Amino acid sequence: MNTSNVTAMKNWILLLLLVNGLTTYCQEIHTDSINPHYLEDQLYTSITYNILNNKPNGVKQNGFSGGFSIGFIKDIPFNTRRNFGIALGIGYNYNAYIQNIKFTETNNTVTTTIATNFRSNRYAVNAIEFPLEIRWRTSTPSDYKFTRIYVGGKIGYAFHTRSKLSDDNGLVKTKNIAAFNKLHYGLTAAIGYSTFNFYIYYGLKPMFKGLSIGEETLEVSEIQIGFKFYIL
Repeated sequence: MNTSNVTAMKNWILLLLLVNGLTTYCQEIHTDSINPHYLEDQLYTSITYNILNNKPNGVKQNGFSGGFSIGFIKDIPFNTRRNFGIALGIGYNYNAYIQNIKFTETNNTVTTTIATNFRSNRYAVNAIEFPLEIRWRTSTPSDYKFTRIYVGGKIGYAFHTRSKLSDDNGLVKTKNIAAFNKLHYGLTAAIGYSTFNFYIYYGLKPMFKGLSIGEETLEVSEIQIGFKFYIL
């Protein structure tokens, strides 16, 4: 084993020890320091599988379309038990869609067709998101494992988008096309116990405007299904 591999292994071991120690310390604070004015679930991250809804004829997903988000959300309890309230937050969201729509941009004009005989085709979206949740949970000041039901919605603003298609003719790339709806919104739900929570987002606004494939308007929206994790 060469020196670089040994160094990398040492760094990974140190990182694992640090994360383990920090997690243990946070749990001890949570359980040993009982605070009647406690707050819960103010940091979040999610991992999702993305589904294109309302697809025109011929449009297909072919591959794993994944998403990821991370952010801060302020817990605002309403009652004395602090198990019912709302939460407002801000976060970063990345989503990729593996499908067969070919975007071509010429003189700032975008056209869409069904791609054939291609190796890969990805449409990626980077966005800032603003979630709002109505929260109910079975938490207590001393119990950090509890059932939660959080429903609400979120508004997102895409600050960078890009499509990349690879076929026998090479690469076809577009970015930040004007036809993409930068502002988007939808409904959310996160339901689970302790660390793992089932999560779903249902988009209410089409992803694109003014585009068509053949004689059909391109009005695809997004559905995201996966897991959401809350800490602190």
